[in-house]
Amino acid sequence: MKINLVNKAVVAALGAGLMISAGAADLIQKDNQWFKDGQAELQKKMNTPRINGMAKNIILFVGDGNGVTSNTAIRIYKGQKEGATGEEYVLSYEQFPNLALAKTYNTNAQTPDSAGTASAFLTGVKTRQGVISVNSSVERGDCQAGLKNGLTTILELAEQAGKSTGVVSTARVTHATPAAAYAHSADRNFEDDSALTAEQKAAGCTDIATQALGTDMEVVFGGGRRHFLPTTTTDGEGQSGKRSDGRDLTKEWLSKFKDAAYVWDQSGFDQLDTETTGPVLGLFNSSHMEYEADRAKDKGGEPSLAEMTDKAIDILDNNKKGYFLLVESGRIDHAHHAGNAARALEDGSAFADAVQAAMEKTYTKDTLIVVTADHSHTLSMQGYAKRGNPILGLSVGVDSKGNPTDKLNLGDDGKPYTTLSYINGPGAIEGPRADLTQIDTTDLDYIQQALIPMQSESHAGEDVAIYAQGPKAWLIDGSVEQNYIFNVMANAGGLLK
Repeated sequence: MKINLVNKAVVAALGAGLMISAGAADLIQKDNQWFKDGQAELQKKMNTPRINGMAKNIILFVGDGNGVTSNTAIRIYKGQKEGATGEEYVLSYEQFPNLALAKTYNTNAQTPDSAGTASAFLTGVKTRQGVISVNSSVERGDCQAGLKNGLTTILELAEQAGKSTGVVSTARVTHATPAAAYAHSADRNFEDDSALTAEQKAAGCTDIATQALGTDMEVVFGGGRRHFLPTTTTDGEGQSGKRSDGRDLTKEWLSKFKDAAYVWDQSGFDQLDTETTGPVLGLFNSSHMEYEADRAKDKGGEPSLAEMTDKAIDILDNNKKGYFLLVESGRIDHAHHAGNAARALEDGSAFADAVQAAMEKTYTKDTLIVVTADHSHTLSMQGYAKRGNPILGLSVGVDSKGNPTDKLNLGDDGKPYTTLSYINGPGAIEGPRADLTQIDTTDLDYIQQALIPMQSESHAGEDVAIYAQGPKAWLIDGSVEQNYIFNVMANAGGLLK
């Protein structure tokens, strides 16, 4: 029997890792665009060299809660915003040559939280839910045990090596993920001193905001202003501080460092001189920064995640020894918790823009960029929608011949459904689900339907992706424990002596 798809010449070419020329074989699909695109991608990967040198700079991007389903939805959303069908779109970091999957469980939990996961990839050690860069012997809330069982972070190693360091987040800079880079705490909620008892303070326990002041970070950009200000102070946007000890850490920052700067709004951010400014503290909201979709409405004005990333790199790059920078898109997670996919995808799109900004600011040969998530969410993408169907819209399918239609896909209850939904969350109701026929599910404020009613949608426990480019990026490969990310970064930067 003649095999008309491939012949021995094709097999030999594939086995040798060679491109297939038009005349090399009787390959029926050789002129098909999908096939040619696959061949081009193969050649690109074959020609991508392994960079074995040392990483002068290390940038770790964390899309908080940006699991694989979330990432896929963001890809389609961003592509559709730019006028394409969306499915074929490539996010900035999806161009990276190296990819792995990370197992996200905490030492005491199958489904993790951000404190335990961030501690894992920032210290190389898995630990419990709710604790910040301390080992798993520490019970949550036992601050004295936390004092004795701290773990060295990648940021601290970078400082010891003489590198500059920084943290950027759209969440509070005292929140779990950014805090795990510079602080050690038995409870992620110890964001300011008002969360500590008199007994804990007497034992020497310090809050996370105070620990930020105790570092030598050159850049801190994000939200969380209230944790740096006393209750007697009202900030520029009319919000009161939360500190009960009367300390104004923003003033202490200015007095501690030479040429230090403190900014709280867009105007102050724009005026920063990246060549001459010393350590800069930028706190752009009392709590978390605004969602990207709402950022323009902020009273004082807020820089985007891409703008903060861009300026942070400019400041840190003044050090000839290099730098370590953590960048977190913290509010992808918050929108998922709210069951609000539209805001999650918009923040995810801004996250991809921030990675693009870093790619344009750095050189692949000396800068390792790692992009990952701390954990996933229960977001589900399902329902046989036709290609190009709005990712936030009602599911519209194809006919029996496979041709696109305008006919809504219906559940067994006779009602339409969206492509995106959640397993649990505030979008669930008791009894029959609502009929979405006349509902604009693409509206920014729409809450996706969910199965299990919960006030706040929960994290999910599946693996998350890791993308990498730069020196030693090829070590990001396979299925790995989440704490392995630390080992790759530290090895690439020569930080483990």
